Amino acid sequence: MNSILMTPQQLKQQQPLSSELAAHVQQQRQTIEKILKGQDSRLLVITGPCSIHDPKAVFEYAEKLKKLQAQVEKQIYFVMRAYIEKPRTTVGWKGFLYDPNLNGQADLNEGLAQSRELYLQILNLGLPLASEILNPMVTGYFDDLLAWGAIGARTSESQIHREIASSLPYPVGFKNGTDGSVQIATDAILSSQHSHQFFAMGQTGAPVLLASSGNPLAHIILRGSNSGTNYDAASIQTIQKTLKQPTAIIVDCSHGNSGKDPLRQPEVLQQVVQERELTQVRGVMLESHLVDGQQKISECMVYGQSVTDGCLGWDKTEALLLEIAEQLNQNQLKKIVA
Repeated sequence: MNSILMTPQQLKQQQPLSSELAAHVQQQRQTIEKILKGQDSRLLVITGPCSIHDPKAVFEYAEKLKKLQAQVEKQIYFVMRAYIEKPRTTVGWKGFLYDPNLNGQADLNEGLAQSRELYLQILNLGLPLASEILNPMVTGYFDDLLAWGAIGARTSESQIHREIASSLPYPVGFKNGTDGSVQIATDAILSSQHSHQFFAMGQTGAPVLLASSGNPLAHIILRGSNSGTNYDAASIQTIQKTLKQPTAIIVDCSHGNSGKDPLRQPEVLQQVVQERELTQVRGVMLESHLVDGQQKISECMVYGQSVTDGCLGWDKTEALLLEIAEQLNQNQLKKIVA
């Protein structure tokens, strides 16, 4: 059965972004820009659940992350991973936006409202937000809230997603292909950095011809492949030689780089930090939640455990990030002494 959905304008009127929070979002975007350009030496860490399914658990995670930020603020800049859409290889649960009640009823209006409400709550904590750019029609509902966006391996080749990225007011990372190829991502970066004119949905819900000015902060995300990793210094230096122009690099510590084992993410991050002087990696992505692992959607679920990709639990995440902050601090002290 077809349903009429609220427009981006209507949702923003119902749940407005205050001028104070809007200024914070702009500041967050500027900080990320400086990190990507190498003007801020901190490590950008985009961390959070693979996907949102329980706002209460996600907000609890955000509170813990905000508390940890105060302890590592000189070495690390956190961005909260808050994914409300999930790409599916075939079929499956498509994310909180589509099915916020986990009952298969596809209540999109409720998903839109609850997603924006949660985003505003996290912003009020003072944490920047990150999400995946998946459905082109969704971007207009949250474009005022996000500080960073990702375009996945399955959609980096899409002309529509490249055009959308060119119009967004925040940095966007493109993932390398699932086969390990970076060509699609590098082409996507070049495309999105240019201006485009394309068909889109406006804030009132009407179709519009959108003229973008290009996104100068498009960059690459190395996520490994179906057959191996690409986070080590040798792989990154090889990739850097093939890039058509210099671009910031972010390493996804999950997916192919962890062999799809969430508990291997720490070793990926540790090596990235050890080799950072050689690679100039600007940031990393972690899939992390309150509880290790993953579960299927059911009537009796573990609180704070992912229902999509497996995640690293909070205790391990916190210990890892404190260790990494200390390593980054030691690396900085060595540079000063040298």
